Amino acid sequence: MDDSRSPDTSVTSEPAATGELQSEMPTPRINQTRTGIKPKALPDPEADLADPGLYFNRELSHLQFNVRVLEQALDEAHPLLNRLMFLLIFSSNMDEFFEIRVAGLKNQIMVGDASSGADGRSPRSVLSEISQIAHEQVDRQYRILNDTLLPALEGQGLRFRRRGDWTEAQRTWVKDYFESEIMPVISPIGLDPSHPFPRLVNKSLNFIVELEGKDAFGREGGLAILPAPRSLPRVIALPDELCEEGFTEYVFLSSMIHAHAEEVFPGMKVNGCYQFRLTRNADLSVDPEDVSDLASALRGELLSRRYGSGVRLEVANNCPDELTEFLLKLFKLEEADLYRVNGPVNLTRMMSVLGEVERPELCYRAFTPGLPKALRKRDSVLQAMAEQDILLHHPFHSFSPVEEMLREAARDPEVLAIKQTLYRTGADSPIVNALVEAAGNGKEVTVVIELRARFDEADNLALASRLQEAGAIVIYGVMAYKTHAKMMHIVRREKGQLRHYAHLGTGNYHSKTAKLYTDYSLLTANPVLCADVHKVFQQLSGMGRARQIEKLLHAPFTLHERIVAMIDREAEFARKGKRAHLIIKCNSLTEPKLIQALYRASQAGVECDLIIRGMCCLRPGLPGISETIRVRSIIGRFLEHTRVFHFHNDGKPETWGSSADFMARNMFHRVETCFPLLDKKLAAQVRKDLETYLVDNCQSWLLQPDGTYVKQAPGDAAPISAQETLLYAYAAHA
Repeated sequence: MDDSRSPDTSVTSEPAATGELQSEMPTPRINQTRTGIKPKALPDPEADLADPGLYFNRELSHLQFNVRVLEQALDEAHPLLNRLMFLLIFSSNMDEFFEIRVAGLKNQIMVGDASSGADGRSPRSVLSEISQIAHEQVDRQYRILNDTLLPALEGQGLRFRRRGDWTEAQRTWVKDYFESEIMPVISPIGLDPSHPFPRLVNKSLNFIVELEGKDAFGREGGLAILPAPRSLPRVIALPDELCEEGFTEYVFLSSMIHAHAEEVFPGMKVNGCYQFRLTRNADLSVDPEDVSDLASALRGELLSRRYGSGVRLEVANNCPDELTEFLLKLFKLEEADLYRVNGPVNLTRMMSVLGEVERPELCYRAFTPGLPKALRKRDSVLQAMAEQDILLHHPFHSFSPVEEMLREAARDPEVLAIKQTLYRTGADSPIVNALVEAAGNGKEVTVVIELRARFDEADNLALASRLQEAGAIVIYGVMAYKTHAKMMHIVRREKGQLRHYAHLGTGNYHSKTAKLYTDYSLLTANPVLCADVHKVFQQLSGMGRARQIEKLLHAPFTLHERIVAMIDREAEFARKGKRAHLIIKCNSLTEPKLIQALYRASQAGVECDLIIRGMCCLRPGLPGISETIRVRSIIGRFLEHTRVFHFHNDGKPETWGSSADFMARNMFHRVETCFPLLDKKLAAQVRKDLETYLVDNCQSWLLQPDGTYVKQAPGDAAPISAQETLLYAYAAHA
């Protein structure tokens, strides 16, 4: 669909097509954007900007993002194995969506809470629409897998063998594998008065088995539950000698168990064996007023997560109605919570295959992340920072300078103290290793760890223990506010005085995700910014009233108010007939006051370009309300994670990086930082990056006034992929 309001582009050479990296000529940087255009319709002065009709539902918008991820499985611009990856990511995303979002709606209904968000829809209404969309998309997912991806993979020599297609030699090998690897660890559970239905772990693969006959104790057959061992892989590669020439072949663990179920119940007749999987409520609830030790409370909650109330039941599509009804009743679920699937019920576990297959031609082409010029000519990261601010754009730029800065500080005898926040990282990551080394070298190491980072709680507990054992001071932040800020502070003695260095980022200190997520890192020795970072750390570790912070915006204190003020400032310029433009890039836009500020800006004539990867509750393109607002979602090779805000500001532009999304939780219930790019060259670099996203016509989806997303296509224009353009601009070898 052609967007008549898309930014103008000026292209002087042929850009690379999506999914194909050219080596002869780099894709041009795009840095022209139309701004200052007046609205086509007069603003509606009587409009109630709090009207529920002006807002999309948050949960449904979240679900639409997952659907856009699934769409990538059909996009032939992506390499084949990466298309499979997107299909499996859809499964993982849907798991979390049910564990958290659907579970939350069900809980609201259970306790009689009919309150709604800004869109005004009741929890029951939203849950009903989620069920309809989710059923359609899950059914579509399995059709894509069975009818498109598996045949395409087989065409490339990668075959997933179904039971009915096993050769005799393969059957023999499977039987031996079952007896040696599966049988010793499998634990069948017959259902009778002394063996009640077992408490099944969240998202575990299980089989319900119909039995006939009598067992060794004379008990009549009936039903049994067969949990698939969690320690075993769900997809197993067949030996090369058993594969057809030119093929790598796999079998599913579920197929092996199906084929040999009778061996698990000797002397009994198996009349049916059907896989199923229960998704449970996995949200953790820790009441700040009832907790004296957050770490101990979380350890207890982590156990309960595995056995929360049921929210979704997946079963094989051949499972008889009477068995599905039995399971639904047992788990206190309704028919709408049942998902019959034509294939394995735990598709996410197929992800292991992607790491085993050595077929580089079926994957994204490898690249080497680059380094800014300021770091290429310096051996010391701290010395380079002392000379100028440095901006890294991951994953196009390497994350290693951040790790090297910390390692350097850990070993430098002149470094006195290191402070850092950690939200998502591994207990054995290079970052943590450097902090442990620093503490061992006698540095004053203080680490603020957010234990409640969802689904990373166990890792963070282990991380906290390791740092404490090394002698670091570990703080769990402020009980009622998650510490989501990404910052590091280093104090070094130089020529008899203390010099401060800081890192501020939009993403986590995680080496692996830094290769997959787009984020910015600012390395700075600016005295004012470093002093602000120091004050935020003091607030987190000590007590007292909020201190005066000069440059940083700081949630939950100043961030929301200042962002609204900067949006309103653009609106005021527009009312005076001046050029007015803003670009907001973040993961989610759901907070009503921020949305209302954007509506006011659009009514005044501000050109608003929003790059929102996931949830967006704002309705763009409404005459008199949001006609100058465009919302794009970029879905591609890398997960778009940067939070960057640019304001034209009457020709005195301001560009900010942030750890916060435009959500109520980030603005009011978390500790966040938003940092200005004071170096004009770095700010201009970010502006060019943003404008590159605005002209993407390969991986960009445009949000329509009715809530649908339309994928942009090049048409007769040159294809432009923002992510590939940035690869060419920054990566050392793309």
